[in-house]
Amino acid sequence: MNTKIFKTALFGSALAIGALTSCKKSDNSGGVPVSGPDVWERKYITLTAAFPDAAGEAGNGGTMAYAITTAQAADPNFEVNVFANGYSLRSQRTARVQGSINGNFLYNIQYTGTDGGIFNKYKVEGQKNFVDTREEVNTEPILGTSPRWVVAAEGIGVGVFASSKTKTIDNKEGAGATFEDVVSTAKIAVINLNDPQITRQTEFVIPFTAAQTKDGYQIGRIDMPILNAAKTKIFIGCNLTRTNVAIPSGVNTSGAQTWTSATSQLGTATLVVDYPSLANPQLIYSTQSNFGNNGYRTMIQHLGDDGHIYQGTGVNTVGQAHILRIDKNTNTYDNTYLFDLKTALGSANNVAIRAWRYIKDGVGLVLYTQTGVDGGYLALIDLNAKTATKLTTEDQANIGFSGRSANVTAGIAAITGTFGQFQNIGVAGDNFYVPMTPNGTDGNLYIINYKTKTVTKGAKLKNQSGSFYLGAY
Repeated sequence: MNTKIFKTALFGSALAIGALTSCKKSDNSGGVPVSGPDVWERKYITLTAAFPDAAGEAGNGGTMAYAITTAQAADPNFEVNVFANGYSLRSQRTARVQGSINGNFLYNIQYTGTDGGIFNKYKVEGQKNFVDTREEVNTEPILGTSPRWVVAAEGIGVGVFASSKTKTIDNKEGAGATFEDVVSTAKIAVINLNDPQITRQTEFVIPFTAAQTKDGYQIGRIDMPILNAAKTKIFIGCNLTRTNVAIPSGVNTSGAQTWTSATSQLGTATLVVDYPSLANPQLIYSTQSNFGNNGYRTMIQHLGDDGHIYQGTGVNTVGQAHILRIDKNTNTYDNTYLFDLKTALGSANNVAIRAWRYIKDGVGLVLYTQTGVDGGYLALIDLNAKTATKLTTEDQANIGFSGRSANVTAGIAAITGTFGQFQNIGVAGDNFYVPMTPNGTDGNLYIINYKTKTVTKGAKLKNQSGSFYLGAY
């Protein structure tokens, strides 16, 4: 394992990783705005939204942001049009936005393009006023131009990347090759969000056993890292897959070598490393679920106020969505625990959690869709009692939440579902904040009080074609 600590850093070279520190931090009286940790009380709820790219692909063109007060957020007569009045965050495609604990900072690592991999930090000043602190960090040499990253704990960002390489007998390429072995590699970078710079990085072979890799087990994508309460371990979600080693390779239409998949028998897998050293990588497995836990655009692991980590599986897939528990005392799965959303809802349909957020007292909020049912739905969940309370929002059955595949023969166009792209549920005090806009349709910001289970329809959200609001911070 190759681990490095960064005390200082340079910016600009394709081989350098670090922070742009040529400007001294100061207050807002001039120069670079104040940065550091989020030590202020909350003033704003920031809303983000995505718009189409030049080819018309919904939500794929970039991200806008607009900040409103909590009073404005709760006012159903207050109107927000982020597309006309918002601030454009730096990113060639949909930005993967993160926020600080009180909403006074936004963080983003640009996704794809010339500046893919560049970290930016913004001070939230209300409405379209987001001030770039100009503390740029180039993560591309470690994480590539399409990085997977989150705020793993307040003030600590963690970016991750994984890939796998298959070895064939006689190193044969193309179709008809015989599988021999596979090696999966992981990279991790830790970012100080209060004083933006990469403080440590590592690269290592993911520690499967020799028998497992020869049986086709591999991990080609990792995501959603989170720190435990003691800040001694990082837990990273994995897309665990398995090649059917008995079937020779094929090729796709581009001529690339392909392999047939087999069913994994290992269960949901999490990659664990020590913090802050990033040493001692190991894999832990759940016996309660067999879905991936790498998520998609939204954080699926949350630290409970009981000290345990609650981890969603099957997020953004069509299937029976589970939430697992990683025990604070053992730092491994509690294989006596399983929250099953389908069971908790008493649903006849399979369900998929599209996003979820923990608040306190064992309570969380899930955004979910149902197989074969149009729309996007909300439910409060009690992780201790393993119950779910379905909530009601206006226009919840709109297909723009769930989306659909194209049917060329029937002349039916595809619809990208808002919930499939959703990034963040806002939390402030006892309330969840959820912008609800079906693809291309106006909607509202909804405020859910976790104690009273009341749902308040708040600010109006003006939308546009091929666009949707995708986060609150």
